[in-house]
Amino acid sequence: MHDIADLELRGLPGVFVASDEFVTAADAQSVALGFPTMKRVFTSHPIQDRTDDEMRALADAVFDEILAAITQ
Repeated sequence: MHDIADLELRGLPGVFVASDEFVTAADAQSVALGFPTMKRVFTSHPIQDRTDDEMRALADAVFDEILAAITQ
């Protein structure tokens, strides 16, 4: 989230991507960083034990949402 906040301060669009296990933590962190409306996209959890094909499927599932968040 620090990286996304830094991008936003530089006028560059950014979006935070994580698994849905971290929704509450992301909300708290974005407020603490002074960016409560930081754009964020969440995938299903867990991700660490997924195969490459499963990870590609997760990325494909949220690609349009990420693109929209960056270009809005």
